[in-house]
Amino acid sequence: MTSAVSPTSQEQQMKDHQLSPTSLQAQFAALLDGHLNQRSDPDSAEAWMRAAAVACREVLAVRWAQTQQQDKVRTGQPRVHYLSMEFLMGRALSNALAALGLNGVMAELSRKAGVDLPALLEAEPDAALGNGGLGRLAACFLDAFANLGLPSFGYGLRYENGMFAQRVQEGRQIEVPDNWLVNGNAWEHLRHEIHYSIGFGGLVTGGAGGRQWSPAEQVIARAYDFVVPGHNTARVSTLRQWKAEAGETLDFGLFCRGEHVASAVHRLATERINWVLYPDDSTDAGRELRLRQEYFLVSASVQDMIARHLKEGRAISDFAKANVIHLNDTHPALAPVELVRLLLDEYGFAWDDAWQVVGNAVSYTNHTLMPEALETWPVQLFQRLLPRHLEIIYDINDHFLAAVRAKFPGDESMVRRVSLIEETGERRIRMASLSIVASHKVNGVSALHSALMVSTIFADYSRIWPDRFVNVTNGVTPRRWLEQANPSLGGWLDKQIGHGWRSDLTALASLNEVAGQTAMGKELQSIKFANKVNLAGYIRREMGITVDPSSLFDVQVKRIHEYKRQLLNVLHVIARYQAILDAPEAEWTPRTVIFAGKAASAYHAAKLTIQLIHDVARRVNSDARIRGRLKVIFLPNYSVSLAEKIIPAADLSEQISTAGTEASGTGNMKFALNGALTIGTWDGANIEMAEAMGVNNMFVFGLRADAVEALRKVGYDPRLYVEQNRQLQKVIEAISAGEFSPGEPQRYRELVANLLNRDHYMLMADFADYVATQEMVDALYISPDMWATRAVRNIAAMGEFSTDRTIREYVVQVWSQQRGQVV
Repeated sequence: MTSAVSPTSQEQQMKDHQLSPTSLQAQFAALLDGHLNQRSDPDSAEAWMRAAAVACREVLAVRWAQTQQQDKVRTGQPRVHYLSMEFLMGRALSNALAALGLNGVMAELSRKAGVDLPALLEAEPDAALGNGGLGRLAACFLDAFANLGLPSFGYGLRYENGMFAQRVQEGRQIEVPDNWLVNGNAWEHLRHEIHYSIGFGGLVTGGAGGRQWSPAEQVIARAYDFVVPGHNTARVSTLRQWKAEAGETLDFGLFCRGEHVASAVHRLATERINWVLYPDDSTDAGRELRLRQEYFLVSASVQDMIARHLKEGRAISDFAKANVIHLNDTHPALAPVELVRLLLDEYGFAWDDAWQVVGNAVSYTNHTLMPEALETWPVQLFQRLLPRHLEIIYDINDHFLAAVRAKFPGDESMVRRVSLIEETGERRIRMASLSIVASHKVNGVSALHSALMVSTIFADYSRIWPDRFVNVTNGVTPRRWLEQANPSLGGWLDKQIGHGWRSDLTALASLNEVAGQTAMGKELQSIKFANKVNLAGYIRREMGITVDPSSLFDVQVKRIHEYKRQLLNVLHVIARYQAILDAPEAEWTPRTVIFAGKAASAYHAAKLTIQLIHDVARRVNSDARIRGRLKVIFLPNYSVSLAEKIIPAADLSEQISTAGTEASGTGNMKFALNGALTIGTWDGANIEMAEAMGVNNMFVFGLRADAVEALRKVGYDPRLYVEQNRQLQKVIEAISAGEFSPGEPQRYRELVANLLNRDHYMLMADFADYVATQEMVDALYISPDMWATRAVRNIAAMGEFSTDRTIREYVVQVWSQQRGQVV
């Protein structure tokens, strides 16, 4: 299957109208030259980067128009609207040049002009539109939408400052604005003609004959489009981002009275919607801003979907036949409520008809098994900010609970558990519950996650709708994470198995035929070593620290969170440091342990872990007795472009979450695709990866999810594990005594107390097995041929972990026209 939709005559016409490669290169060169001639600094890397971006954008604009025209007359496959609070896009120029077949001409033009091509590409800022795996998955999906020819739109917000840029001062994370738009965005298309009014607050009036919402304030949502190219296809996909603007730019009366600042206060109140991704929600103001952002996104997006649907000449009653609304986690959970509001209040639908449209259109991906991570909102906040939507949520809940009582008569306990409203304590709206009730399909993102989803947090809903829940395991795009991030490995693969892996990653399986060949292994090791040299150079330039490229590069790069257990990694580093000091003449496998990732600004425990990493690094890296056999690096401000440097250079990928907590993970897939071996728990997609490559090709350790649950039920006491393990005792004692923070010995008192008394994520229970498994890593690394054989088998097993496969499964299991109805 090469496309999510069947080939059409429009697709063939689209191909027929494409320029030949030679004509396209000539057009690009002319556009590039024209834009450079408009610059006052035409020889700078910045000027070349922006001119190349604009030239690519203009070529892609033609493809965008052709794609939209083709989708307008589509039959069969509905258009997918993918709503996500974040899209972690990374840099766009390398991807566009590769997709358009312009790498060669760009290299030649820059060479002739004396412009350094790597510096040119590095001049592009990362688009600060996301933070972690949720946003990167959404970005990979846009790539797959284009490559599979799926009619689609991505919808997000145009953040001005991202989540934050991470700085480190004396080992502490400092958050500063990530002002990536300071010089504008060469890639975006401002759609002046596409804008919608979004209301907040106010009153709801009327009776049974119809309700009328009169918002107290109105803001304008303005559309900005980012075009994502397909590779080896003329198709593109679209990320439509919304920017909030005040309806009136100025209160002219106040301005004329000299109250200049006051005359524009409403503009600030509006524009803050786009300031920051995930504003700190530890304050009432932060929580209100988050809810404003979420409603702003869904209202603008749903209005846009309906407008496009009607413009295509389709009846509003057929909306669900031609459109899918997919919720990427619960942040867009108000989309079905907004759709109900519009159908009832603007288009005169009866309740049952409106709800049938919603149930056939909406689907939802869950990304977490942790109850505390499931979004809830105070009813009182909804009453003040979105009164009409609160009414609709109450109506949805009334209809839903009536159906539950009919199916499970007398079970009021179940009714309370599944209600959309949490009634204990402060009354709150459960957004995950709303998403499930409004959706025709709900999917998890790995086999284990999906199984646990229906047996734990959503067990009651699974009893009500056993067929509603499905699994679609995540994937990554090989175009970004192999072709672009690791061109040397991509070229090696081309020689071994041909070029087809870019669009059919299952072709990698044929590498198993050469996995044991010494010559092939040495070639792969040579590519890995060159990537490690490049990363070592980056570390030297940015951090002033020299690392040995021949050492084992042990990498854990991801969002800093307790369940991801960066702290367990640090405990092993300390244990290894102490062991080297105790036996300095032993044959130690040299290791460089690399961390990167951001902690949420209000997440104290995660930020404390970052500080401990730096304190340990300071001690280890400066201790001459270690003789360079252990180095610890924390690379600040983790981003897509930084990941593209780190991942190809990694020997060992740390995927060590507590079993049963990681929904899937996609970093694990990226590392394995680039030839790193994995040390990991039996969690998330690690399981399916291990099964694909053979469990003996992954370093698996730790308690399984069922054992974790059983231990919690009988009563987990972390002190017992410390008392029984002298090595672990020494590690805890060193941290507690302030050996790594001599100027502030009590700095980690809270961290140690948590490990000894609570240890919710069971680091103490898994420590001994983790250390023993790391010794197995050491033993294999000193046998390069055996290591290379496993690396080849890891790459060969990644064929099923492409987003192309993921999206095909969504089409069949979730987004097909054979969609069910909501109770």
